[in-house]
Amino acid sequence: MCMTAPSRITSRQNPHVKEAVCLRDGHERRRQRRFIVEGVREISRAIESGVVPICAFVCEEFCTSAECIQVNEALTVTSAEIFQVTPEVYAKLAFGDRHEGIIVVAATARRGLSDLRLPDKPLIAVLEGVEKPGNVGAILRSADAAGVDAVIIADGGTDLYNPNTIRASLGTVFRQNVCEASSADTLAWVREHGISIVATRPDAKLLYTAADLRGGVAIILGSEATGLSEGWTGAGTTAVRLPMHGLADSLNVATTAAVLFYEAVRQRSQI
Repeated sequence: MCMTAPSRITSRQNPHVKEAVCLRDGHERRRQRRFIVEGVREISRAIESGVVPICAFVCEEFCTSAECIQVNEALTVTSAEIFQVTPEVYAKLAFGDRHEGIIVVAATARRGLSDLRLPDKPLIAVLEGVEKPGNVGAILRSADAAGVDAVIIADGGTDLYNPNTIRASLGTVFRQNVCEASSADTLAWVREHGISIVATRPDAKLLYTAADLRGGVAIILGSEATGLSEGWTGAGTTAVRLPMHGLADSLNVATTAAVLFYEAVRQRSQI
């Protein structure tokens, strides 16, 4: 673990480096209850959201921007152990081609439905079984921009702390209003709170603009491969679709989410 390593690491075979690299794998993230964060903006938002950094790898040759220096200073007042690494070591740690100068290993925070704090008439997004981390991250980013009050990952098809999810979300994955739960628990929780359900289905008869999104409402989005489970049907559920005028019979789930979020914003601004 990142506790007794020397202050400077020069070997790509250093055990702490190898352990951090293992966190690219979802199984290892779950086993260690840790994940890796790369990118100055993402690290900054993680710290601001209360994520607990365990250790940080800093490459002085790359950490030259004002933002990187500021994040490095913020890390020094946390309990994280900070290691100086060479560009070669940093290249092994880096996910993709980003070289912003800092990579952090952090403890996984498990937030559940009971942790959510909702206003009156909340706008909630439920992502059921969405399997592509880039889509999950993009939806989180759109939800943050549109002021969605909570995002629930139901029966998640991908790891919430996948590096691609973190990157695509621009760090909004760390917000306190994002949690994970089973679909069954989520459905029961939504109904217990008296929140209307609007489910996206390509075969729905009602256009999304005709649905009432002004009150407390949960927008349910499913996997592009399998759609929504049968729990999101029946009484108390309004199924909606987006109009499709071309050859394609559906939109990317992240695009659909953004359209619905901003339709809710439009309707709520007219109350």
